[in-house]
Amino acid sequence: MNQAIDAIRTFNRFFTRHVGAIDARFLDTDANLPEARLLFEIARLGPVLANVLQAELGLDRGYLSRMIARFEERGWVARDRLDSDARARPIRLTQAGQAAFEEIDGRQRDAVAHDLESLSATERDDLVQALTRARLLLDRQAPDAFTIRDARVGEVSQVAARQSVLYAESHSWGHGLEVVEAETTAAFLRNSDAERERCWVADLGGVMAGAVFLTDEGEGTARLRLLHVEPFARRRGIGDALVAGCLDFAREKGYRQVVLWTHTVLEAARRIYARNGFECIDTQVHHTFGEPVQGETWRVLL
Repeated sequence: MNQAIDAIRTFNRFFTRHVGAIDARFLDTDANLPEARLLFEIARLGPVLANVLQAELGLDRGYLSRMIARFEERGWVARDRLDSDARARPIRLTQAGQAAFEEIDGRQRDAVAHDLESLSATERDDLVQALTRARLLLDRQAPDAFTIRDARVGEVSQVAARQSVLYAESHSWGHGLEVVEAETTAAFLRNSDAERERCWVADLGGVMAGAVFLTDEGEGTARLRLLHVEPFARRRGIGDALVAGCLDFAREKGYRQVVLWTHTVLEAARRIYARNGFECIDTQVHHTFGEPVQGETWRVLL
């Protein structure tokens, strides 16, 4: 915990200095960073009431009022009156305020572009994914919508790595599981038939939020494999969407049934399977992961 705290504080100190967050003149403009952020929200939402800005920014009411007053003195904003409510005074940018916003916004974009220009395409993608993952980890209520897409180069192997890490933490399943995961994904990469087998990834803001495989077992049977959803992405319906996508694909390709192997202790996954029509048809204790654990075979007829 102390190491994690120190790492976050170190990054915060670096980033506030890097973006000029404590400069009196943000990007050498007539605004500091809080004022630039407020100007951005007025441009995005305006005309907008002060209480909406307060909720959006999480600012103290008095502090917000003083900033708006400074904007009025500079001629950046004006307050209108609503015929329906004389007490409501929506805030909007004036022509001067719009010009100030465009100057600050342009300088911010240029500053970010300057940072990105020094990076390769892979490094830029790594940075965007890292920042998005950090935001989603710290804001579990972020409203980002997910999409389901085919796995890209490198992601099949990532699934094995992520599942191994997650199950090691949650159930202390170590290298035994990792071997199964690695062998499964390697066999898929080596032998998969793109017409009848797939790996799908749940994409949340450009970040892998989960994945699932469907493989051909022969004689009209498909196998659903390696379903997982990242902890930061749960309670969004991703698991159900991945399983439902597998079943739709299996029906389209003419499979008669889909089977899977799971474990009695994986209650959340079992609920997803049950909601999508699977039934447990067999149980058997094994020692593949070290300690004895009860495996289950589930099936759905299509």
